[in-house]
Amino acid sequence: MRAVRRFGVCAAVSLVVAGLSGPAALAQSSPPTTPIPSPVDPDQPPASVPTPAPGPVVADAGTLIGVVRVLPGTVPTESIIDDPEFQEELPKQSVAEAGLGRAIAQANSTAYFAHERAVAEASPVGVAVFGKVPQLPVGLAQAALPDRPEPITSGLQPPSSPADQLVELSGLDGSVHARWDKQAGPCVSPIADARYSLGSASAVNALPEGLSLGGLLGGGQPTASGTGSLLHVPNAAEARSTVQLVDVPGQVGKAVQATSALQLASVQLFAGTSQELRVDVVGAPRLTATATGDPATSTVEYQAPALRVSRGGAELGVLDAANPDLDVPVLDAGVLRLSVGELKQDVVGTEVRAAARLFDLQVLRGHAVGLPTSLLQVSFGEQIARAGAPTGGVDCTVAPAPPAPAPVPAGTAPQAAQTLALTSSGYYAIPLFWTGTGLLLLGSIILAVLPRRRA
Repeated sequence: MRAVRRFGVCAAVSLVVAGLSGPAALAQSSPPTTPIPSPVDPDQPPASVPTPAPGPVVADAGTLIGVVRVLPGTVPTESIIDDPEFQEELPKQSVAEAGLGRAIAQANSTAYFAHERAVAEASPVGVAVFGKVPQLPVGLAQAALPDRPEPITSGLQPPSSPADQLVELSGLDGSVHARWDKQAGPCVSPIADARYSLGSASAVNALPEGLSLGGLLGGGQPTASGTGSLLHVPNAAEARSTVQLVDVPGQVGKAVQATSALQLASVQLFAGTSQELRVDVVGAPRLTATATGDPATSTVEYQAPALRVSRGGAELGVLDAANPDLDVPVLDAGVLRLSVGELKQDVVGTEVRAAARLFDLQVLRGHAVGLPTSLLQVSFGEQIARAGAPTGGVDCTVAPAPPAPAPVPAGTAPQAAQTLALTSSGYYAIPLFWTGTGLLLLGSIILAVLPRRRA
């Protein structure tokens, strides 16, 4: 009987050991049962490998219809560096500045925040007083990621404020559009696009008595005709900035292109007075910076229009590259100096930069009044463009998305659920517990029913 009892104990222990080792052996020898999808195209990369965003891509385009500076170069520039010599070297600012019509488009694939990879902004006016720039509750802005399939379009009428004495705008409209794809990155069209347009504008509507240029400036509220203002834009004007990818002949990778475009038909000076001048813009200025990834093929293009200056229908002169300056007397109160803006460009590595200005207008003193030579300075058509591309251009070759599963035909019986892959012994935790418990219980029963023999 002792042999029988030993046999029962051994059998129970053997069954328990078998129950512990069996599932582990099965897990090691059985292959996974979950099917692994294979691509339809053998050359297609695995679906589990993410498509990297091509880059780096960096680009900026900015367009400003005009900016007015009152007493330029008279206010010291503040600095956080407490060094009198350093502050003395900084260029001085204007007493007041007002910009009209701003459009900015930006792209940066290296931006830390995803929503800063593509940005488009448009605003009607910006003001600075003694170098301080207050925030105005006007303007439009859009950023991506996430991708924006549609632009934002809206009127941009600024609220009434004391700044109306410096700049008055009407008929405003703008739109902004920023795009960036999660997989393709900048391989969208466009990356950023900003537009701002105005129906008319008047600037420098009120000045102190000593600066009113012999009474030519009214010094009161602006009017629809521009009478009493230094300058008046009677027709529609538009600023537009765009960043996009373009094809390059003989190159697989795309080039990064930043474009600043300006539509400005004419400008009137001292409208409605005997000294009224008219500046007609013949052509539309357009500044384009194209980065191919190779400094030798990256380019800057600028379409510089001609400017015709007339008074009472009689032409006074033409401003162009051959004749960049023109001085026009205004009674005995001062002189108007008109100058063609200068194009500046630079190439740094695979990045190309450029800046241009349509023309400058300076009001110079005609007699000693104890003020700086330039009383007012107005700049029209300030444009910048910057573009940078990786070597070889931007690779927009994106693997196609895997095809959608085919629809199940009507009347087809549903397939049985597939067994999950046996990837861990955790699948056997509960069956193993109860199997071992049952075998131990069985061994205890066998030992209990067998009679014991005394020695």
